[in-house]
Amino acid sequence: MIRVPFLRVLLLALGAVLLDLGPLAAQATELGRQSLGRPYWHLFAAYAIVVLLIAGWVISIARRLGQVEQRLPDLDG
Repeated sequence: MIRVPFLRVLLLALGAVLLDLGPLAAQATELGRQSLGRPYWHLFAAYAIVVLLIAGWVISIARRLGQVEQRLPDLDG
């Protein structure tokens, strides 16, 4: 019974998005003509460094979690 109203709302939202795609297409062609050039290279480098640091941090956490999971059965006795 809950699914029917949810489905209706979802279809209405999807229809509203599809009806509003015309202006988005015009904006896409306008954005396609722009170029960022050299002044923003440092911004892209900074984002790349942040992404690499976060990825390293996640890998580090995963490795430490694996080590803890391996030691847990030994602690249970």
